[in-house]
Amino acid sequence: MAQISAFDAIILGIVEGFSEFLPISSTGHLILASHLLRLDANPELKTGIDAFSIVIQSGALLAVFGIYWGHVKTITRGIFIRSSQGQTLALNLLAAFLPAVFVGLGFGSWIKAKLFGPMPVIIALFAGGVFMIILEQLRRKKYLARLQNPLTIYDLTLANAFVIGIFQCIAMWPGTSRSMITMVAALLIGCSPLAAAEFSFLLALPTLGAATAYDFLKHGKDILSVAGSSGLCLGFVFSFLVAWLSVKGFISFIARFGMSAFGWYRIAIAIIMFILLTGKF
Repeated sequence: MAQISAFDAIILGIVEGFSEFLPISSTGHLILASHLLRLDANPELKTGIDAFSIVIQSGALLAVFGIYWGHVKTITRGIFIRSSQGQTLALNLLAAFLPAVFVGLGFGSWIKAKLFGPMPVIIALFAGGVFMIILEQLRRKKYLARLQNPLTIYDLTLANAFVIGIFQCIAMWPGTSRSMITMVAALLIGCSPLAAAEFSFLLALPTLGAATAYDFLKHGKDILSVAGSSGLCLGFVFSFLVAWLSVKGFISFIARFGMSAFGWYRIAIAIIMFILLTGKF
C-alpha cells in the first residue's frame, strides 16, 4: 500500500495542532489539507488517512492535559476522594460527553460517508463563521451571557452540561467545529468566554480521547500502513507542540478580543477553498 511522506505527516500534525482547539474545525481543516496535498486522490489511502487524522488528536489532547493539569487534578480528586468541586466537574463532563457517544455510535458511518468531503466542510465553515460573528455582536450588546455575573466551569449544572453535550453532536458535521459549538452553547447558558473555552477544552479529553482510541483499535493496521510508525510519531509530536502554543495564544486572544476574528477567518477560508475547488470568482 502507498504511504504518505514525512512532509505530509508533519503538515497534518501542524494543521491538527493549530486547529483542534480553535473554533475553526480541525476535522474540516484536515480534510481540506488532505485534499490540497492530494492525499484523497488515492482510494488506498483514504481509510488510513481519515483514521490517522483522528489518532494524531492524541498529541493535541496531551497538550491540553498539561495546560489544564490543575483542573485535571481537581477532577481526579472528585472521582476518587469525593471533593465537591471535582465531583461536580467530573459529572458535568460525563453528562456533556454521553450524547456524542450515542450519536457517534449510531450515525458515525453515515456521517463519514456523506459529510467527510471538501464541499460540506466549506458550507459548514462559512455558516459557522457568520453565526459566530452574529453571536459575538449580540453578546457584546449584552443580549447574551450574564456579563455582570458570568458562570465559571464549577457553576454549571448537570442540565447545563447536557445541553452543551447536545450541541457538541452538531460538530460531527466536519467544518462546524467542536470547540466553536461547545463554546457557543456555554456562552448561551451564561458562561464567560474564558469559562466557555475551559469547559470546551476539558470536554475534549473524554470526547476526543474516546474517538482516538476507537479509531486506533479499529484502523490501527491501516494507519501504520499509510503513515508508518515514524509518520505517526511525527504527526503526534507536531500536533502536541503546535496545540500547546495554539491553546495558550487562544486564551489570551479571546480574553481581549472575543471570537469575531475566528468567524471572519472561517468565512475567508471557505471562500478561498470554494474558489480553488470550483474555479469560480
